[in-house]
Amino acid sequence: MKPKLIIILLFLFSLILSTCSGEMLPQKTSINISDRPLTIWWNRGYYPQQDEAIEQLVSDWQKQTKNSVELLFFSEDETLSKAIKAIENNNPPDILFSERAEYTLTPLWAKNGKLADVSPVIESIKAQYTPVALKSASLDNDVTKKSSYYAVPLMQQSLHIHYWKDLVKQIGLQDSIPQDWQGFWNYWKQAQETLLLQGRSDIYAMGIPISVASSDTYWVFEQILEAYDVRLIDSQGKLKLDKPQVKAGITEALTWLTNLYKAGYIPPNSINWLNADNNTTFLNKMTLMTLNVSLSIPGSQQQDEDIYLNQMATIQFPNKPSGEPMKSLTSIKQALIFAASPNQTLAQEFLTYLVQPDHLEQYIKGAAGRYFPVMPELFSDPFWNNPNNPHVYEAAKQLRQGKTRSLYQVLNPAYAQVSTENIWGEALQQVVVNDVLPSVAVDQAIERIKEIFAEWKTT
Repeated sequence: MKPKLIIILLFLFSLILSTCSGEMLPQKTSINISDRPLTIWWNRGYYPQQDEAIEQLVSDWQKQTKNSVELLFFSEDETLSKAIKAIENNNPPDILFSERAEYTLTPLWAKNGKLADVSPVIESIKAQYTPVALKSASLDNDVTKKSSYYAVPLMQQSLHIHYWKDLVKQIGLQDSIPQDWQGFWNYWKQAQETLLLQGRSDIYAMGIPISVASSDTYWVFEQILEAYDVRLIDSQGKLKLDKPQVKAGITEALTWLTNLYKAGYIPPNSINWLNADNNTTFLNKMTLMTLNVSLSIPGSQQQDEDIYLNQMATIQFPNKPSGEPMKSLTSIKQALIFAASPNQTLAQEFLTYLVQPDHLEQYIKGAAGRYFPVMPELFSDPFWNNPNNPHVYEAAKQLRQGKTRSLYQVLNPAYAQVSTENIWGEALQQVVVNDVLPSVAVDQAIERIKEIFAEWKTT
């Protein structure tokens, strides 16, 4: 096994405790008109209705085409670990959907010629996609020596801010949060200081992960770099880390975040958090606000109308320190077909069916706001524009206004390794755990990123 895959496997298994383990669901059956059914491995959804939506679409397609499909669900960790093993054994499924693959393994698989070209699927619906979605699916293949579409965009995910409206009201603060950068964060500092005066030392202002084990740490720091207008990679995919202003910007962002931790506004144990821990800490009302990838936090409270509608709120990001509106980083969730898949033609036919707007909308809405459309026309559906569903409404407004930017691995797939190793989590730990100067931690991070890019060129 190659060193990179070993690193990726170790990272993936380190996240197992943060997700619920999944069991295989019974396979779907229909009239089998071929020697082998179309095999689909699908990441189990966060909500049952998400799985039910893809089950229904598969069932409808089977009825229309008389083709047989074997649809299997796995947890986040199982999906990737089983896919890695299947590729090594040259026995992959025909279609794979993983919620993590696009920022970990997909660029590597494309580079090594492990993915099938899905251009026919994309071309059938290309005009409907956002430029960010199309860019995310265009990947380099070192075997064919060309770039093409090696992934089919389905939906997008971004970082959102949640807070407890009822706690803010109890403190006596105005429920009108400033939108300038300094004013926004000072608001939460003031809230914690007010709580301390009231004898409440058990609630922290900000539920921000500072750990290596949480991929949310990587997301949050990348968003902070965006806030400080730090560009690590240019439009040609080349690193800009040797530019003095880039290093200075990274250092400023790292200093800003670690100072919040050192000042006591972030829970001390956030240095050890797994992916689910910022959710759990917030839901236990041990933090006033938190940042989280997807709407899984409010989504988990949908059955309690009072909590969902009255106690908890989702809000927009503040403006950047420069005063400019914030751009949201987005991760495009994708379906893949493998180069070794035995039913590639059939797989492309099913994905072409799935990405038709009315079908894709059916699946995305099944995610109940955890994911959002990558086709602008789908945002016109009332589901995304209902102020009576405030969390989905605010998050959709954040994304549909077009102020988005893709993750850096879209510009250069080598950056996927930066995410996998959580380089920014390591840098934060160096400062808050080992008392290393931010400038030194940034130097170490830059050196490792440059090593990754150099290694990527030789593999």
